[in-house]
Amino acid sequence: MNTDPKGRPDMPLALVTGGGGISLAAARRLGRSHRIVLASDSASKNAARLATLLEDGVDAVAAECDMTDPVSVAALKKFVAVHGPLRTLVHVAALSPTMGDWRDLFAVNLVGSALVEQACLELATEGSAAVFVASSAGYLAAPPVPEVVAVLDDPMAPDFLARLDAVVESEERTSLHAYRLSKFALRRMCRFRATAWGVKGARIVSMSPGSIATPMGTRELTGPNREVKLDLMRKLPIQRVGTMAETADAIEFLVSDRASYITGTDLLVDGGLVAGTRPDLSLT
Repeated sequence: MNTDPKGRPDMPLALVTGGGGISLAAARRLGRSHRIVLASDSASKNAARLATLLEDGVDAVAAECDMTDPVSVAALKKFVAVHGPLRTLVHVAALSPTMGDWRDLFAVNLVGSALVEQACLELATEGSAAVFVASSAGYLAAPPVPEVVAVLDDPMAPDFLARLDAVVESEERTSLHAYRLSKFALRRMCRFRATAWGVKGARIVSMSPGSIATPMGTRELTGPNREVKLDLMRKLPIQRVGTMAETADAIEFLVSDRASYITGTDLLVDGGLVAGTRPDLSLT
């Protein structure tokens, strides 16, 4: 008899990456129906995050992983495999514009995402579902030229960052532009990888939140991009910021059997931000 009230070996396993507000909201929500592996590179904070989940009654373990390091991601894959078949992946780990420079953002937001996607595809089975958290910011910049898109579509190339620098003018290599481009490319990755996941009877989608009340979002309001963010918020058709619970609602739906025919696409959870700022934008 299992006397641990938090131990639920009968429940499927979910890997949630990142340690911020959206990650923890997703972990709490999915903890109702899944066992959770919470992975981030913030080893000093993982113990407190895990304690919070355990206090909420979530069957959870924490793992340290540098998502930009293939060796570290491979170790995470082995860790997840030990804990059971992977039913659900929610990849949130990312940097916002104030958290790094041009190269840092691409290394984490795109290269790291591609490494995690490849590793988790190997663990996926019939019915597995993956959600990669992108951003409505990926819709807001002018579409990149074909030469840039071609580089963005191959983040696993050994010389990816050097190739990207070669096709983007130096004055455009800002952290804000990197954030927008990396999230644009992440949406494309999920679309292009749908066939590979489908072969295994699995699904992959992206979810693009807009202005969400998170600690990361608050940090952006005190940084150099404050006026850009405030100007966008003023144009919201739903005249408020979103909540982490609302992002968890979307993630919970996307990984559930209710979304069993949804793959290779993006769900905007942005209060109409893209509709309000780019009404003529083709989403195809």
